[in-house]
Amino acid sequence: MFQAPIQRNTRARGAISLLERIYHAVVRSIRQSHRNAIMGLFINIAQTLTLVLAMYIMFEILGLRGMSLRGDFLLFIMSGIFVYMTHIKAVSSVMGSEGPASPMMQHAPMNTAIAISAAALSSLYIQVLSLFVVLALYHIIITPLTILYPTYAFGMLLLAWFTGLAVGMIFLALKPWAPGLIGVLSSIYIRVNMFASGKMFVANALPASKLAIFSWNPLFHIIDQGRGFIFLHYNPHFSSWPYALAVGLVLLLVGLLGEFYTRKHVSASWTAGR
Repeated sequence: MFQAPIQRNTRARGAISLLERIYHAVVRSIRQSHRNAIMGLFINIAQTLTLVLAMYIMFEILGLRGMSLRGDFLLFIMSGIFVYMTHIKAVSSVMGSEGPASPMMQHAPMNTAIAISAAALSSLYIQVLSLFVVLALYHIIITPLTILYPTYAFGMLLLAWFTGLAVGMIFLALKPWAPGLIGVLSSIYIRVNMFASGKMFVANALPASKLAIFSWNPLFHIIDQGRGFIFLHYNPHFSSWPYALAVGLVLLLVGLLGEFYTRKHVSASWTAGR
């Protein structure tokens, strides 16, 4: 008489339930950095502006403004900084997401796919929100902005996030096996991309001997292609966004396979003595 009505588990209902769990996990992931969401956003904006200011001072002191493009000099700097920050934040967030041995995985609806999705989406949310806030303030306070193809330029930002997600999956799959080593390797990767991402110069200005040093890096291709979509007087000839997409897909596939294997073998006792 007082039995609850039986609900059939259809695919639509399962999809809605999964999206709801991802949403709550995203909110939790965002609030992990700071309990106040506005303060967390402000901190991220401050980090981005600090990098922009450091790059601007370096260009001025070293006299490197000639290496930039015709157009807004600060926009040239920000076009590299925003893409770089989106990439490395995705790497750090996915790598730091909760693994199969986490206490959160003891709750039945929770799984590693939700944790990884939440970490990646929360990183993207913060970076995109920071991007719009900074560009809006720059447009209103300093000078009006003109972006040639804003939709394609934003697509390059999403591609940088996707490749960061893929790289983060590789680190996440390897982290339980050698957490100390993977922590060092991830730090090296982030530091190397400070220069290897090409955010301080454009591919067209590099000689062939120097171009080979950076052409392996998908982030280098993404930033260079993004500047081609932002600036009227720049047409990138030595970079390719399909290459970055292909590398991201391969790394994501390898990362998913590695995470599946690790999830089947990891044990909570691995981290008990650490």
